[in-house]
Amino acid sequence: MKKKITYKSAGVDIDRANKFVDLIKPLIRSTARKEVRGDIGGYAGLFNLDTGRFKNPVLVSSTDGVGTKLNIAQIMDKHDTIGIDLVAMSVNDVIVLGAEPLFFLDYIACGRLRVESAVKIVEGIARGCAEAGCALIGGETAEMPGFYPDGKYDLAGFCVGVVEAERLIDGSGISVGDRVIGLASSGLHSNGYSLARKVLLENAAMDLESVPEGFDRTLGTELLAPTRIYAKAVLNLSKSFNVKGLVHVTGGGFFDNIPRILPAPCRVVIRKDSWTAPPVFRLIQETGGIDSAEMYRVFNMGIGMILIVPDKEAGEVLDRLGGLGENAFSLGVVEKKRGGQPSVILE
Repeated sequence: MKKKITYKSAGVDIDRANKFVDLIKPLIRSTARKEVRGDIGGYAGLFNLDTGRFKNPVLVSSTDGVGTKLNIAQIMDKHDTIGIDLVAMSVNDVIVLGAEPLFFLDYIACGRLRVESAVKIVEGIARGCAEAGCALIGGETAEMPGFYPDGKYDLAGFCVGVVEAERLIDGSGISVGDRVIGLASSGLHSNGYSLARKVLLENAAMDLESVPEGFDRTLGTELLAPTRIYAKAVLNLSKSFNVKGLVHVTGGGFFDNIPRILPAPCRVVIRKDSWTAPPVFRLIQETGGIDSAEMYRVFNMGIGMILIVPDKEAGEVLDRLGGLGENAFSLGVVEKKRGGQPSVILE
């Protein structure tokens, strides 16, 4: 007689998946907001938009992943912070429009569900949601044996926020003379890891457990430093100041991200000496022999979020940011753009 084949023998264990859901239910419930309806386990997440708070609400959505930073987490078998990165990448995109993050959903795909590691991932997602003030209302975990190697997984995240239409921040009000303010990053965040891995791990064969010169922690710990979430600081500022534009410095660095919000007649001039980039960027640049322009186009170079505000408010904005625990820098100014001048000047 032929041996019976089951879904479990094919690589997908439904009972193990159900156990995982039971384990993460308390984590998900810990992020709940009053607008969340229902409980975990339904076909979709439910969120009651409080229309009493808004005259003309605009929903703002974003989706993203973590990129090849996942490779570092999987090599180190450390999975408790990568979920923070997942939340941060979408939340930081939502808040640049002035929106309050409302809820988040995750997608975890793997070859074989490793319950302990997956719970750690969701712990990080829950921590990120708590930091951003949004609710984790659902997600999906997919076992795909034969597609993903055992021990490998991928992540995707989805965030929805809301902003009053008249308070939408889109950069259209930016004008000559406005000041450019930067908020410190925690390191690479979740961008440029293909280049960083190529330089440090492949070409230079550096050990993730080593402590490079000038570092106060191991290379692996540095590369896994979770992406900063700027939601609370940005929302606080937008209630009191005229924040004209916001830039999440992700893939494309300074040169590709800043122009996304600039009106046509404007350019931004940034002084590179107005802040000190963390040592990981110097290590990558010197080890790989990478030119400066490439570094500022690929990486955030220590600035994770950029604000553009009126010159007369800049001092108060910097003071408020300091009071909120943010390490903020006056980076430069908005100038008139003439002819074929580039939109971003680093000097």
